[in-house]
Amino acid sequence: MKVLITPMTLSGLNGPHLRVLREAGFDVVYPKPTFLLSEQELLDTLPGVVATIAGSEPYTPRVLTAHPQLRVIARAGVGYDAVDVAAATEHGVAVCIAPGTNHEAVAEHTFALMLALAKDVPNQHNAIRAGKWARGINVPLRGRTLGLAGLGRIGKAVAVRGKAFDMRVLAYEPYPDQAFVAGHGIDLVSFETLLTESDYLSLHLPFTQASKHLMNRRTLALMKPTAYLINTARGGLVCDADLIEALSSGRLAGAGLDVLELEPPEENNPLLQLENAVLTPHAAGNDTESRDAMALSAARSIVALSRGEWPAEAIVNSEVRATFQW
Repeated sequence: MKVLITPMTLSGLNGPHLRVLREAGFDVVYPKPTFLLSEQELLDTLPGVVATIAGSEPYTPRVLTAHPQLRVIARAGVGYDAVDVAAATEHGVAVCIAPGTNHEAVAEHTFALMLALAKDVPNQHNAIRAGKWARGINVPLRGRTLGLAGLGRIGKAVAVRGKAFDMRVLAYEPYPDQAFVAGHGIDLVSFETLLTESDYLSLHLPFTQASKHLMNRRTLALMKPTAYLINTARGGLVCDADLIEALSSGRLAGAGLDVLELEPPEENNPLLQLENAVLTPHAAGNDTESRDAMALSAARSIVALSRGEWPAEAIVNSEVRATFQW
């Protein structure tokens, strides 16, 4: 039985996830390309594969129909918008995530982007390398308002760090953990209030059709012109064209983006030329500790399902249980 491991960060890594899979009798294979697989590349790579430790490659109805032997798609992460869950359920495929494995890493990366913008780190670094020594004025985090769109595991981890930086923390969250909110002194507000009052607005919502382009020309216009937008969630939450307009015109002070609508970006994407945009390559959740934890969680889910067990906390499409067969 073959398990395909697609994330670039796991290619050739001799981690505990491999021991778990091999001790359960699985053979591990990797795709030939070392970058994000296209639909056709995934189609060509899946023959004989019964389960995947998946990255962000597209598990479309076409892919699932062409490979009825596939039983499990186990994401090395917590987002699963690249998987057509309805089609997976229809084909009897269990879709798993790795809950509780990378929220601390994403929270740290969120603050890396915030600090890079507030302290103008990339531009000062580049200026010094170019032979300049132009000391400017930067802006603080302390005393400023951190707005969180979403207060799940990641949003909570960011909130705790915001408090440590002596920031006022606001959150928009439809289903808040009231004990956490009260215990950490977080103000729950409407989404529009979050936009108008935040000095740093950080997105931590899932990507759905309802949340697509949540940040657009109208919502960006509600933000302070001195505010910064941080997105370490999903690129589709932000309309890139509208964000580019806001950043170029000075309507928004800056943006720190780990995710984009199109990944990787095209060479002519204006975001690549803007001095008030800091970009990273969808890497927020991938420090060494979270990488190993995500891979191990995915491997354990695959092994459990192969043994007739049901790791309910990891399975996204619980309704597939009625038809699931290994």
